[in-house]
Amino acid sequence: MKVIGLEAIKTKLEKIDVLPLIEEGFVKYSQGQAVVPPVGELLIHDVEGEVHIKYGYIKQDDIYVIKIASGFYQNASLGLPAGNGLMLVFNQKTGEPLALLQDEAYLTDVRTAVAGAIAAKYLAPKVVNCIGIVGTGIQARLQLQYLKTATDCTNVMVWGRNAKAAELFQEEMAAKGYGISVVTDTKDIMQSCQIIVTTTPSKISLLSVDDLKAGTHITAIGSDTPDKQEVDAQILAQADVVVADSISQCRTRGEISQALKQGIIAEDDILELGNIISGSSVGRTSEEQITIADLTGVAVQDIQIAKAVYLT
Repeated sequence: MKVIGLEAIKTKLEKIDVLPLIEEGFVKYSQGQAVVPPVGELLIHDVEGEVHIKYGYIKQDDIYVIKIASGFYQNASLGLPAGNGLMLVFNQKTGEPLALLQDEAYLTDVRTAVAGAIAAKYLAPKVVNCIGIVGTGIQARLQLQYLKTATDCTNVMVWGRNAKAAELFQEEMAAKGYGISVVTDTKDIMQSCQIIVTTTPSKISLLSVDDLKAGTHITAIGSDTPDKQEVDAQILAQADVVVADSISQCRTRGEISQALKQGIIAEDDILELGNIISGSSVGRTSEEQITIADLTGVAVQDIQIAKAVYLT
């Protein structure tokens, strides 16, 4: 069994165009060509820790993947990153272990950011004057960087709970060519930005329906457990297009689950991202529409990126 460390994984990723691979994974998932069991989840409340186990396979493929990824949100006080994890690649025909990808959650971060870019590619308005980022962590940075594949806009507003973290985000992303404005109220983002990405582990809504403007696209990334919520559920009721990465997964976690529990949207109102990519469902049809993508993270993303790294 190969053991591939983080630096080797990063070197391999430089040679891989991940976006079409993740698109292909979403399409196969929505077409029923993937086997993805429910997420395994371990919540360690005493230390604000959560562990997600995502696993599955694409039919007629050569491999299956088991991914373990964690977020321990008190780690900053210990000088440690919040995220960690690994991916295991197995032979689909024999069950033999082929590789351990010791990615320290980096592959999860990348495949999540790529999914955000894909959502914007198919759902964002054509004219984007400003991008709004809610959150200041690794995912906030990666989401912004991968959005280059969907828009050439470099004008950005960022909001974060921690002023120092927001200033550091501003400094680092300005060095990459972005014009970054730090705001203290997400209302400013809602009023000024056409693409908004939420990237926090919040359990209370950070975006209010009262501030919602026509033509906005929101990609909600952070709400990946049953108790997290970044977006006012009424925003989903107001949206013209509501998209899930996985409808079955979003029944129990993410922004969609909150709106379903409140009875303000119905499952028939939800489209699946893979079907929009394939063209079997229609996403945005006008610049004035409001669209939202709820991305809770699906194992096909892990399968596709792990396979690519293993084979490169």
